[in-house]
Amino acid sequence: MKNKSENIMRKIKIEKVILSVGGIGEELEKGVKLLKFLANQVPSKTKSAKRIPELGVKPGLFVGAVVTLRKEIDEILKKLLSSIDNTLKKSQVGENGFSFGIKEYIEIPGVEYQRDIGIKGLDVTIVFKRTAKRVILKKIKKGKIPRRHQVGKEEIIKFMEDKFNTKFV
Repeated sequence: MKNKSENIMRKIKIEKVILSVGGIGEELEKGVKLLKFLANQVPSKTKSAKRIPELGVKPGLFVGAVVTLRKEIDEILKKLLSSIDNTLKKSQVGENGFSFGIKEYIEIPGVEYQRDIGIKGLDVTIVFKRTAKRVILKKIKKGKIPRRHQVGKEEIIKFMEDKFNTKFV
């Protein structure tokens, strides 16, 4: 009888890496330039749905930008993790993924200061999946997958320690 670790359907993969920034007006434009610079893709802007008078936010105002990376993830992820010394908190890990912030983009190895962007930070989210996730997402003949097929916190921690030498405190 085979072990569960040998089952192909239980194998964990990185689905995507999401880079995001927030801001209003000129700060958002600098964030968009930063994401274009880091990812070589055009970021998508997000709109506000609520009114927050203290922050000057009204419905329909652009308040953030997002880029999703699905190819060549390993190289980019190694650079992003090395900017935070390959150390994460266990509280940053959730089911199917984890997130962390980078205070200044110049901390990323190989990235130099850009005068038109200035000093800006960004958020990084990594999403994991197993084989057969497509069954949930497809429109025709959609299926259900049991909860045990989700990628758990302990599995993510073990995967990151083995593949990227990440420490969890």
